[in-house]
Amino acid sequence: MFKSLVKEKVIARVSQWLASFVIELNLCPFAKKEFNQNKIRFVVSDADTEENLLLDLSDELEFLQSNENTETSLLIHPSVLQEFGRYNQFLDYADQLLRELNMEGVFQIASFHPDYQFANTEQDDIENFTNRSPYPLLHLLREDSVERAVANYENAAMIPDNNIALMQELGKAALMNILEN
Repeated sequence: MFKSLVKEKVIARVSQWLASFVIELNLCPFAKKEFNQNKIRFVVSDADTEENLLLDLSDELEFLQSNENTETSLLIHPSVLQEFGRYNQFLDYADQLLRELNMEGVFQIASFHPDYQFANTEQDDIENFTNRSPYPLLHLLREDSVERAVANYENAAMIPDNNIALMQELGKAALMNILEN
């Protein structure tokens, strides 16, 4: 069970990653506004099994559904799914939970992990860094907010390609330094 102080440190580390990596590098051009308006909820799960994490995910989805002032949640789970392959398989269960709760199309789940690896890439390919985070986490997003943000952003389809180009420009050493600090 994570003590309060440990949870605060985990949240501080993820918040710092969000500010210095995701926002400062503009990997998600929509994150800064929500971050500055304090509309991002940071939750550290005590789960040490996938089943318990699914329960926490369900609770967090229900929280978001009941709290319109919270735009998005980062469900951080430092004690479960440390191995990326298991984490990646878990995403299917998370999507199944969305369907079971009749929340598919209402929320979507973006995935971040310290060892994130896109399909058809090698573990240390530079594009994987776009989804690397200090701890495994599930980013819960409101589907309608994503649609509005993308519709109002010129060249939104270019964001992934631009992010990969930025990762290549920065290089692995700089990226590792940013992620580790």
